[in-house]
Amino acid sequence: MKQIKGGITKVKGFSALGKFIGIKKKSKKKDFAVVYSSEVCNAAGVFTKNEVKGAPLVVTKKHLADGKAQAVVINSGIANVCTGKKGIKDAEYMAKLTAKELGIEQKNVLVASTGLIGAYLPINLIKGGIKGIKKQLSKKGDIAKAILTTDTIKKEIAVKIGRITIGAVAKGAGMIHPNMATMLCFIGTDAEFSSGELKKMLKTAVDKSFNMTSVDYDTSTSDMAILMANGLAGKANKSQFQKALDFVCIELAKKIAIDGEGATKLIEAKVKNAKNEKKAEVIAKSIISSNLVKTAMFGNDPNWGRIMAAVGYSGVKISQNKIDIYFNNNKIVSNGVGVKFELKKVVKEMKKDKLLIVVDLKEGKGMATAYGCDLTYEYIKINAAYHT
Repeated sequence: MKQIKGGITKVKGFSALGKFIGIKKKSKKKDFAVVYSSEVCNAAGVFTKNEVKGAPLVVTKKHLADGKAQAVVINSGIANVCTGKKGIKDAEYMAKLTAKELGIEQKNVLVASTGLIGAYLPINLIKGGIKGIKKQLSKKGDIAKAILTTDTIKKEIAVKIGRITIGAVAKGAGMIHPNMATMLCFIGTDAEFSSGELKKMLKTAVDKSFNMTSVDYDTSTSDMAILMANGLAGKANKSQFQKALDFVCIELAKKIAIDGEGATKLIEAKVKNAKNEKKAEVIAKSIISSNLVKTAMFGNDPNWGRIMAAVGYSGVKISQNKIDIYFNNNKIVSNGVGVKFELKKVVKEMKKDKLLIVVDLKEGKGMATAYGCDLTYEYIKINAAYHT
C-alpha cells in the first residue's frame, strides 16, 4: 500500500466540484459540492445511531436500498434536520436536479447536508448551484473545502494497492462521538466488489476508526460514511483492500480528532491486554470521552487519576492493582499505583500536538485505540455563538 497526494478524485472514473453558492453568505466560503462516478457504483453506507436523523439521511438510505449509487450532492451551512415533510421534499429535489444535470437516475444520487439544525434549505440557491454542474466537475474539484463547517483543515486521503486506488474526503470538528459521530465521509474506489461486500468492509473500518473517535460526547444527527466502488480497475484482494480501507478511515478519524473545535492536540488512548477486544474498545472510548481527562490534557497536567477513574466507570470489570499507564513512553502508573516520574519531561511531552495514553490491563490479549482531542476555552467560544 502506498499513500498518494489527493483524495477521492484520485480514483479512476471519479470527479468532483466544490464551490460557493451563497449559503454561507457571511463568510463566502465554499458551501456546495458534488462527487460523481462515470460508472454506476456498487455502494454501501453507515449512518448515525442518533434517533433524530436529518432528511438527507432518510433519502440517502432509501436511494441506497438497491446497493447502487453514482453521485453525491452535498451542501454545507444548513443540516436540513427537524424540517418535517418539507425537508424530505427538499432533499429529494436536490437529488432530482442533480440527476437531471448529470444525466443519471435520481435513485442513484445520494444527498448529504451539514450545518445548522432546524433551518430550511435555501432551495433556490441550491437550484442555481446545481445548474451546469456537469461541466464544472473535474479531477481538481475542491470538495474537501466545500463540505466543511467549523473545521479548520481539509480532510482527504488517497492510497494505492497495486492497480487499485482508494480515495476519500471527510469533514468533522464538533458533534463528534462514537456511533458515527457532525461528520461526513465519502470514499471512492475503482476496485470491483459487491454492495454486500462493501457494507461488511465499511462497517469493519468504521468500527475501528470513526466509531472510536470522540471530540465532545455529542452524536450528530447527520453522520454518514459512504463507500462507492465503480470496478474500473477490476477485482482486488479482499484482505489487502480491507487493510487499506481501515488505514484510510483511521487517518481521517485522526484528522477529525486533531481538528476538534478549539483543540490543540490529538489524543490517542490505547488499551492493551484487556480480556477481549470489545472490553478494550469500551475502556478506550471511556478515556477519550472524559471531559476531566480532556481538560487535564489541555492544561498539560499529568493527572493520571482521571484516567484511572475513566477506566473504572467504563462498565468493564478490571483488576485495579494490575493497571499500568504510560504518557507516550513515560510510565506514570505501575500496578495501579503512581510511580515517580520526571514531571518536566512528561509535561514537555504533553505540550506536543500528539499524546499517546497507553493503559495496560494485563488481563488478556484484547487491544483497541480511540482517538480524541483536548477540551479548550475555544470550544466553548465556538459553540456558544454557533447560531449567530
